[in-house]
Amino acid sequence: MNLLGLSWKNIKNEPLSTLLSLILFALGVGLISLLLLMNKQIDNQFEKNLAGVNLVVGAKGSPMQLILSSIYHIDFPTGNISLKEANMIRKNPLVKKVIPLAMGDSYKNYRIIGTNQEYAALYEMELEEGRLWKNDFEVTIGSTVAKKFGLKVGQSFVSAHGFEGDIMEHEDHPFTVVGIFKKSNRVPDKLILSTIESVWKSHDHAEPAGNKPQGKQKDGDTHKHDDHGHDHSGHDHSGHDHAHEGHDHDHSALKPINFWENDATKEVTSLLVFYRNPIAAVKLPRFVNDRTDMQAAAPAFEISRLSEMMGVGQQALHWLAFVIILVSGLSVFISLFNSLKKRRYELAIMRVMGGSRAKLFLLSIIEGLIIALLGYLVGIALSHVAMEVLARYMQESYQYEFTGWMFLKEEWWLLAGAIIV
Repeated sequence: MNLLGLSWKNIKNEPLSTLLSLILFALGVGLISLLLLMNKQIDNQFEKNLAGVNLVVGAKGSPMQLILSSIYHIDFPTGNISLKEANMIRKNPLVKKVIPLAMGDSYKNYRIIGTNQEYAALYEMELEEGRLWKNDFEVTIGSTVAKKFGLKVGQSFVSAHGFEGDIMEHEDHPFTVVGIFKKSNRVPDKLILSTIESVWKSHDHAEPAGNKPQGKQKDGDTHKHDDHGHDHSGHDHSGHDHAHEGHDHDHSALKPINFWENDATKEVTSLLVFYRNPIAAVKLPRFVNDRTDMQAAAPAFEISRLSEMMGVGQQALHWLAFVIILVSGLSVFISLFNSLKKRRYELAIMRVMGGSRAKLFLLSIIEGLIIALLGYLVGIALSHVAMEVLARYMQESYQYEFTGWMFLKEEWWLLAGAIIV
């Protein structure tokens, strides 16, 4: 007696009830698989891009916003801090190393970050071609930026003020590509790195005081007009007025040996801080928050808090998926039970022909397993296709790469759970 072939024929004889059970099972498995894929990739991005940074120091505001803008570059900065204050943090005996960041401009929505070469070393970036930036208005770009816009070593481009759109292009200060990083699936892939002096000098086209725009500020908007008449408006672009005071126009000037020796009134956006010893984790954040005009945010703490906030919704979706699977399991049971009632005569004949009770029971179990296995395969296929579609929209919004063609070991446990149900 071919139980597998007979089970398959019995399933085909009840196409509608089988289809309903299959759809419910596939939806439950697919939803859980999609959540697993999304959570895994988001967690990987959060963990990889922390890069051992102990503390982020910036202007007062939202600590979460400071972390997202300075480490993940998916939010707007909280503002600027003076170079004098930044130097105070750098010289603190509790601090081992500081990496400064200056933001405010972009190229077609991809951010230009003024920093030093330690930033590339922090993420262990390797060069695909060319070299690291060294002189003012030289840039080394991430693989995502190079691929998206077809930029090559030696080509130049003009930056735009702000992080979205082509607002106030700095046509008199073009940047030149001197290097391209290899793909790393980390934050620098989507960044354009240059010197901090380049960010300062790109805004060195002051207007007379009488030419400053006037107007009433709208509620809820942050409109900052710096000394050069720049309208820092939109999405709280408080991080865009980066010390645009008196800079020369000499693009050929080499970066100073130590940029920290510049005029203390100049500004940077934030500092990535590394502790010298464990005591710093207790003392330094309290010192910054209580005794300075800056704020300190611990990346590990803020990301943990973000995960907790997101976890409520994720848990709700997980429970919904489990409920769908249980309902589908009940649907399979009812379908098989009704099928048995209809096939009493057939089962009696099988018993007369020598079929044992165990074989008849196994026949029913095999039918359920076939439906569960098909539902699992359809659900997994749907989840990976859906993740691949979502990945394109998520990549456009955050410039991080996601994929639906990643298979997790947890999906094997999901198969075991589907068979048990």
